[in-house]
Amino acid sequence: MSKDKQMVIEAVYNQLITAWNERNASGMAELFNEFGELIGFDGSLAKGPKEIFDHLSPIFRDHPTPPFVCKVKSVRFLSDNTVILRAIAGMIPPGQQTINPEVNTHHTLVTVKENDSWKIELFQNTPAQFHGRPELVDQMTNELNELH
Repeated sequence: MSKDKQMVIEAVYNQLITAWNERNASGMAELFNEFGELIGFDGSLAKGPKEIFDHLSPIFRDHPTPPFVCKVKSVRFLSDNTVILRAIAGMIPPGQQTINPEVNTHHTLVTVKENDSWKIELFQNTPAQFHGRPELVDQMTNELNELH
């Protein structure tokens, strides 16, 4: 995989995270293809740009969603037109200076190339609680705290 191709996929992920951090439901939804799925931190599922927009709009309207701090861990081309990106993410609550370890998460992004542009097929936001292994929570939190 060339560094340029990896940067293109990371740019899609960064656009998604920027839209979240800006609380921009339409900005997030437009990154997904017509069959794209978003699986939220709580397990909720939204399919396609319209449903994703309808799902995110009230969240951004009614809740003070903290911004993500993220680190891409891997980008892997499954084919010329399909890529999986894995990242870790945390959130800094309003008025705080450090990551809240209770909402650390693994991000999985699957992108597909359609008509010379990359669209999101799947974005999954999985809690990283590491039940019974607090040292792993601390390790992830420390890694993310180094980024901001």
